[in-house]
Amino acid sequence: MPEGDTVWLTAHRLNEALAGRALVRADLRVPRLATVDLAGRQVLEVAPRGKHLLTRIEGGLTLHSHLRMDGSWHLYAPGERWRGGPPHQVRAVLETAERTAVGYRLPVLALLPTAEEQDVVGHLGPDLLGPGWDPVAALERLAADPGRPVGEALLDQRNLAGIGNVYVAELCFLRGVTPWTPYGEVAAPERLVALAKRLLKANKARPGHITTGDTRRGRTHWVYDRAHRPCLRCGTPVRTGEHGAPEQARVAYWCPRCQKGPSPHGN
Repeated sequence: MPEGDTVWLTAHRLNEALAGRALVRADLRVPRLATVDLAGRQVLEVAPRGKHLLTRIEGGLTLHSHLRMDGSWHLYAPGERWRGGPPHQVRAVLETAERTAVGYRLPVLALLPTAEEQDVVGHLGPDLLGPGWDPVAALERLAADPGRPVGEALLDQRNLAGIGNVYVAELCFLRGVTPWTPYGEVAAPERLVALAKRLLKANKARPGHITTGDTRRGRTHWVYDRAHRPCLRCGTPVRTGEHGAPEQARVAYWCPRCQKGPSPHGN
């Protein structure tokens, strides 16, 4: 699932391409929206909220999309060949005179009144990249369940919005704890949250999630996606396991030397 900085960058690019321009075509390829006609309406803005995208359209409407694991939005010039996937994977086409935005494999696509956006994003915690970021509120939400594993707590978008599995692995490494460490045992949790904010902010305007400061291939992450390869700090082979809620379990990566705390019987 894309991290919050990826969604922020997607929204930023869509907003630059579409905002202030009238739609000449809007093709929404899901059954409940197949007959919707938005042609002639102006796109007001495209705004991110955590991992959600809100395309606000003239007339008080919002097109809500979520990328989840495989979804993506691509931008094309008039007449340019679409390259985001086969035609049957296209779920949305928003076309202006200058650019065409094509949404591929979007598992969530809904049109709702802008006034009702809270119905789909109101459950989210403070947005790490949003204008209303509130670290105190985020810390309060996290602290409400001190026995919860820190990795699972960080993935829960109801606590704070924008962190995915890449950043969970890297944040836990940088704070020296395993993802299964109870949140209440993490020293200086305010530093953990502040670090999450810094990492997402540093990466929001570029593809990828560089946490080491090294842009060379294979050197961008301390432990994420480095199963059985050396930890970039100490050289110990990185181990893997599962973490998160059972219905949404993710692969965890950690260094058994640099990170202290409980762990499963990983690889």
